[in-house]
Amino acid sequence: KETGKTYPRASHPVVRTHPETRRKCLYLGDHAEYIVGMPYDEGRALIEELNALAIHPDLTYRHKWQPGQFIVWDNRCLQHRVTSYDPATQRRVIRRCTVLGEAPQP
Repeated sequence: KETGKTYPRASHPVVRTHPETRRKCLYLGDHAEYIVGMPYDEGRALIEELNALAIHPDLTYRHKWQPGQFIVWDNRCLQHRVTSYDPATQRRVIRRCTVLGEAPQP
């Protein structure tokens, strides 16, 4: 999705270990472009397949926002995505806070 901003490229493991629970987690989403070491088309197909397996109704929480709400999530073990809204009729104020920590571990 085009945001008008440019970000430096970063390389992350597709599967990472949560540092507290030690559980393996997929680290994918719309931001994943390719898989290092795989032909581009094969990597894209794998990313699409893994995303399709991870994103389905019984694993999805959809929040219905109310004024004044504050939500925090752990990017180390879940995927999140923006849902559409009408800026003409709906007001949004978004503040992002990123906590520094250790680098993802495979």
